[in-house]
Amino acid sequence: MDNLWDLIFAEVALWTPKVIGALAIFFVFYLLSKLIKTIILTTAEKLKFDASLTSLLARISNITFIVLGLITALGTLGVNVSALVAGLGLTGFALGFALKDTISNFLSGILILLYRPFKIGNHIKISGYEGTVISIDLRYTQLDSNGYRVLIPNSRLFTDPVTVMNADEDQL
Repeated sequence: MDNLWDLIFAEVALWTPKVIGALAIFFVFYLLSKLIKTIILTTAEKLKFDASLTSLLARISNITFIVLGLITALGTLGVNVSALVAGLGLTGFALGFALKDTISNFLSGILILLYRPFKIGNHIKISGYEGTVISIDLRYTQLDSNGYRVLIPNSRLFTDPVTVMNADEDQL
């Protein structure tokens, strides 16, 4: 029985520094993720960037740093992270392929929010639809067309010709 306890204490003595190191590494990455998120949000607020786009970028950077911290911490513990990284890559590829239309709308929404070819209140025409822009989000742009709400996927707004009927001088 003493031999079993000696073995347990030896294993605990061997793993304790690794676990403490892994927790410290994860904690540092966690703090970095919060710091970078704060920097992104405050910088974007000072530069008057779009709030939804800024929030998305801050969230993505936060999650990225936490995942990197987790992978690094697991590597410190001796876990084979190459298989984990390969699995994450394959999962990302499969999700990207399955969600390509949604991702297309999402990325088009980001570009519309960045370049601002039209804004809320503008009267636009696209693909047989005409109306006043009432909202722009990351997936759809909503038009008020004679009392009807029309949702236009942002990928269509980015690829099809759009006529802005009452653009301001600063939009031209």
